[in-house]
Amino acid sequence: MQIKLANPRGFCAGVERAIGIVNHALEQYGPPVYVRHEIIHNRTVVDGLRARGVVFVDRLDEVPGDAVVIFSAHGVSKMVTEEAIERGLRFIDATCPLVVKVHHQVAEYSRKGYEIIMVGQAGHPEVEGTMGQVDTGEASKIHLVENVEDVARLQINKYEKLMFVTQTTLAMDDVRDIIQALGARFPSLAASGQDDICYATQNRQEAVRALAGQCDVVLVVGSRHSSNSNSLRRLAEKCGKPAYLIDDPQDLERDWLENKACIGITAGASAPEPLVQSIIARLKTWGATNIQEEAGRHEHVAFGVLGIFPPKKT
Repeated sequence: MQIKLANPRGFCAGVERAIGIVNHALEQYGPPVYVRHEIIHNRTVVDGLRARGVVFVDRLDEVPGDAVVIFSAHGVSKMVTEEAIERGLRFIDATCPLVVKVHHQVAEYSRKGYEIIMVGQAGHPEVEGTMGQVDTGEASKIHLVENVEDVARLQINKYEKLMFVTQTTLAMDDVRDIIQALGARFPSLAASGQDDICYATQNRQEAVRALAGQCDVVLVVGSRHSSNSNSLRRLAEKCGKPAYLIDDPQDLERDWLENKACIGITAGASAPEPLVQSIIARLKTWGATNIQEEAGRHEHVAFGVLGIFPPKKT
């Protein structure tokens, strides 16, 4: 069996920044450090941080008043930020800057009196945080759509002042159909939510599309609750190849590889490279040889963290 590795794959700049923030907080303040929701959607990363003294919580009332709390890379609503300020918590915002851009779009258009359509997955932390940028009294003016059928059911008051945004980790193929349906129903729709899907998501999708054209089966390294990892798996399947989402080598099944001459491997934006290498090591014991790195788009994006850490309490 031959192995081909997608490029780019694995951590994006927003994920690297978020994990770096948690590591720096552990060094500066010592454990425990609290994080609201998982810092990123990857089981191995979260378990490793938990072992070092990070406490993951769902609500701020689980955080002691003298503790440091970090908001995850997915972002939080205005209400959560206001609660942290009211309680006097020392908080650090690790929201991906590309998600912050979408937050600003929602807040700006809401102030201008627009109704807003959010294309995303119900219950996803990024969606909750983005929709929460609208003031509480204006919550009825932001609408969530998950599919084309939802577009037909929308009840909109201001057709002339209407815009949309998208969750940053969705697959372009999935979003395109929804955007076309929105444009057909609402010709005056403002802005272009296609620009909201982050560069890393698009690059990894392009790489997996190329990979699926060359391989017999595609393995996507990532956790099951990772939106971008699931998008990569679905995309490989749309390209006509069997694809499997795996957290670690223990998830591998030999039946998947029966009579497969070429295995493609990629990783979601929240999956660390050591996981990829551990899966390659397992495949080598099953007879895989000739590991080949595919040429792909190089990423040179980096996000800084200067000035976001509150001082230590004395």
